[in-house]
Amino acid sequence: MKKLTKEDITQEIFDLYDDYAHNKIERRQFVEKLSLFAIGTLTLPSLLSFMTPNYIDSILIKPDDPRLKSEFITYNSPKGGGTIKGLLSQPTGSEKQVPGIIVVHENRGLNPYIEDVGRRAAVEGFITLAPDALSPLGGYPGNDDAGRELQKKRTREEMLEDFIAAYEYLKSHKDCTGHIGVVGFCFGGWIANMMAVKVPTLLAAVPYYGGQPTADEAAKINTPLLLHYAGLDTRVNEGWPAFEAILIKNKVKNTAYIYPEVNHGFHNNTTPRYDEAAATLSWTRTINFFTENLNKK
Repeated sequence: MKKLTKEDITQEIFDLYDDYAHNKIERRQFVEKLSLFAIGTLTLPSLLSFMTPNYIDSILIKPDDPRLKSEFITYNSPKGGGTIKGLLSQPTGSEKQVPGIIVVHENRGLNPYIEDVGRRAAVEGFITLAPDALSPLGGYPGNDDAGRELQKKRTREEMLEDFIAAYEYLKSHKDCTGHIGVVGFCFGGWIANMMAVKVPTLLAAVPYYGGQPTADEAAKINTPLLLHYAGLDTRVNEGWPAFEAILIKNKVKNTAYIYPEVNHGFHNNTTPRYDEAAATLSWTRTINFFTENLNKK
């Protein structure tokens, strides 16, 4: 059987997966519609397998990497879900305090990809906390389909409080300078935007393909923003011009990049939506942005 490549997948399939991943259609509908593209060597099982995240072979920074210490902790979120579990990662060999980054997952809980992102930022010299907003429901269940179903049982406003509580936890951590930024992906991108709204002392926010705040919310932002958008992601991108106008009007430091011909989720290296060039460039920009804004006296 021919091994599928990204080039075998049409944009219609990527768009269909996007609808499924964002709860616009149920799995049964996704499979039914995907079967219409099963022609010749493109069998339905092969398409399903190819579109499913591959976590085993995609981890870039292993949990036991000697450059960092990585462990699960719990913290209190009284306005959110109560007790929240998160992955705390920090570089080893540093005797001085370092800046902190909150890493926010997509709409499916703290899966291995987001854990890996937390470790990636830690080896760059930051202490990171990647919370699991599914903690009140037992935590990330081990697969993204079940994770999406669980996350639908919580409101995004309550989950926002969990990430604000993570900011407070990290800000007071003995190994942190108290200078905190946030990076989030998809749902986490909206959280990153909203933390800029809700947390005046947040020093940097990096939303990846994140939904934008309302006009009234956006007017409250003073946090520097670095925004990453996917060129083919019309669903999210349509909200950017109005958001940008408010940021410009209020003289909020912001830089936005729209990466051409890539899909929503392009940073996630576990699915075929991944684009290596855009992911690498955006991550380099992200680390540089955090370095610039969090290493302040």
